[in-house]
Amino acid sequence: MPSWNKIREHEVTDERWFWSRRSVIQSALALGLAPNAIAADILRSEGGQGKDDAPSWLTEKIKRAIPETDPLRQSEEPAPFEIVSGYNNFYEFGTDKRDPASESGSFEPWPWSIQVEGEVEKPGARSLEDLIRPHQIEERIYRLRCVEAWSMVIPWLGIPLRSLIDQLKPTSQAKFVRFETVLRPSEMPGQRALFPSIDYPYVEGLRMDEAMHPLTFLAVGVYGQSLPKQNGAPIRLVVPWKYGFKSIKSIAKISFVRDQPKTTWELSNSREYGFYANVNPSVNHPRWSQASE
Repeated sequence: MPSWNKIREHEVTDERWFWSRRSVIQSALALGLAPNAIAADILRSEGGQGKDDAPSWLTEKIKRAIPETDPLRQSEEPAPFEIVSGYNNFYEFGTDKRDPASESGSFEPWPWSIQVEGEVEKPGARSLEDLIRPHQIEERIYRLRCVEAWSMVIPWLGIPLRSLIDQLKPTSQAKFVRFETVLRPSEMPGQRALFPSIDYPYVEGLRMDEAMHPLTFLAVGVYGQSLPKQNGAPIRLVVPWKYGFKSIKSIAKISFVRDQPKTTWELSNSREYGFYANVNPSVNHPRWSQASE
């Protein structure tokens, strides 16, 4: 059984540690971070990276989010916000875990629209408000497991992906859902690097039955506020039984397609980062064990 369904009480951070700087540093050490590095991240978050600048319609919906009534909700307390917002993989802002928090200040997530294409009854550009506002925001506490063998327990706010798919009405020809991250080199320094680590825009995909699974989630918030820029503002995918690189951030395009899409990390290194990427601690990455997080 994947690890997202095996979160034990001693593995998660007590909520009392949320604003404790000393405890944040202890949590950072558990993730293999140096205290000085996480201290710098804390200063950056206090400088405004965690500020909730979402439009009022989203802020109000987040305030009315369903927490405990959701039958899919996990009961464990999440990791501290400073860790969740300060230790990220988001290569569009840089390859170091601290780059997204420090280099995303110029990124503008509002206003936002998503281009809908392919085998769908309602193609075209849609505002995020039109896509999200008809639905009830829910809270889902999921474990995000990285293929690099670290994880965090995070309280996401958003809607099931299948709710959006039902709204858009794909045709029977749609067998896969393809997602694409926004391409804005002027705002995303990693996209304008001379020798980028990956090709842009970032592309991910799911089989249609995976996309329709009740656990598959579109997050627009975290910890009671809209998504910080470094966490994928304003909307990202969260697939808790898959490794984190499948949970694409800052989604700008959704396509319903007949054939399995070629995804970014699969094209970069298919031996190490396949299309399915399901969490399985008993199957090692080619270069390291997945037995522990």
